[in-house]
Amino acid sequence: MTELAFVKNLVGVLAAQPAVFASDFQQPPEQQLKRVPVLQISVPPPPPPAAPGQPALSVLSVSFKSSKPPFAATLDISPADSIASIKAHIAAQPDAPPAEAQRLLLRGKALSDTKLAKDYDIRPGDTVNIMVKPGFAPAPPLVAPKPTQPADSSLALPTDAPRKRSHGRIPSVVLSPSPSPSTDDKDLRDIPLVDENGVTISADLDQPAEHGAQPQSTYHATVASPEYWDRLFSFMMSQFPVRSDALQAFEDYLNASKGALSASEIARIRDHVGVIGMAGT
Repeated sequence: MTELAFVKNLVGVLAAQPAVFASDFQQPPEQQLKRVPVLQISVPPPPPPAAPGQPALSVLSVSFKSSKPPFAATLDISPADSIASIKAHIAAQPDAPPAEAQRLLLRGKALSDTKLAKDYDIRPGDTVNIMVKPGFAPAPPLVAPKPTQPADSSLALPTDAPRKRSHGRIPSVVLSPSPSPSTDDKDLRDIPLVDENGVTISADLDQPAEHGAQPQSTYHATVASPEYWDRLFSFMMSQFPVRSDALQAFEDYLNASKGALSASEIARIRDHVGVIGMAGT
């Protein structure tokens, strides 16, 4: 028993010692790791490059249209193009709105700037609608200045000739006849106004203005009613799936009716409907 305990103790001590191998030591073949077999998979050859003058196969021809302001263009885009880069491509076209004012819609769905064209399944021949954000005013067209026609030398004045100074004269209005001391108690409204040509000017301040004498029409009473605009906004919300489109249609309709409404009526309509315009107007 003593010899067996001694052997077990010796084996434990030897097992705890680190193994040291010679520099020419080689692992036995049966203990080496087996290599993973590599499968030889055939790879198809790359597609031939496109011929010069022909568009690549991944190019999509898409139409972009806007009704306000009117704009239409057909551009070639790639499925890997982002929506932001497509907006910049559109803005580079003549009479196109800037990229920050554009809002692209495809089949009634708004396109996000951070996504790619392939994320929305844009196909060749599709039409993408452009909605211009409120507050954008198209730049007026540039008009080249007309060239000045050379003056006829026969009608030209000599440089040493004095120039006549001309000025516009404002017609004067005088009171006729002049009030005398005996007419101090007379109402000045009874004195006619006569201009320098002898034409009598009416000065009756008690008569109401012609535009104020007309009663308000039923059209104005209906358009100025906040309840009418509330029902109209509810109808637009039911017709447009996107709320921003309904707001755009409401703003266009309200802007077209501003000629028949006063500022207080417009403010009352916006407070009732809950739609605030640019700068709170």
